[in-house]
Amino acid sequence: MVKSSSNILKNVSTDCVIFGFDNADIKVLLVKLAVDPGKGEWALPGSNILYDEDLDVAAKRVLCEFTGLENVYMEQLQSFGKTSRFPLFRVITIAFFALLKIEDYSLEPGPKVTETQWHSINKLPKLPFDHNEIIETARKRLKQRVRIRPIGFELLPQKFTLTQIQNLYESILNIKLDTRNFRKKLLNLKILIDTHERQKGVAHRAAKLYKFDKRKYNKLKEQGINFEL
Repeated sequence: MVKSSSNILKNVSTDCVIFGFDNADIKVLLVKLAVDPGKGEWALPGSNILYDEDLDVAAKRVLCEFTGLENVYMEQLQSFGKTSRFPLFRVITIAFFALLKIEDYSLEPGPKVTETQWHSINKLPKLPFDHNEIIETARKRLKQRVRIRPIGFELLPQKFTLTQIQNLYESILNIKLDTRNFRKKLLNLKILIDTHERQKGVAHRAAKLYKFDKRKYNKLKEQGINFEL
């Protein structure tokens, strides 16, 4: 989309917090800015919205322009409007967030950035503006969501072990879960199907592989049950 300066809302922007899982760690997608303010710094993909854009459309456009990611479903997080958040003039931003499987997407830096890269949620650099605050707010929302809805399971392979599920939830929640209790609660949900297969090509004892019962899984998501693990 070609943007003219007269079509841009100078004081309203959108920022995108994209969480990714690589089967070991939760990461955040950052871009290295090619223009001021913030040139040379890692930051969230973000830019001004257009007069004729809905907010969700603006977020998808900005994400694509900065990273090349398309068809990513994002949920609105909240607005951030401290008077000091942007150094040049007053800018209010509406943040969106998403959680996706890293291996399913390829990155392509846009003209306003020099690099795009996944960073561990626990090893983030100091970011410009209030981007660290935005990420922390999104992380808290993500923690709340995974406790009441099984939204994280889409990040796993089609067949997975109980250890892989536990690693995912420990990474999102940033806590160490009791393995026995975790597995008991998970199996009691009746959403796992034993494939009667085991891992192959591993040095340790091969673990059982499971699949999701999609019907029961989707029903749980619709109900928004307490998914406390």
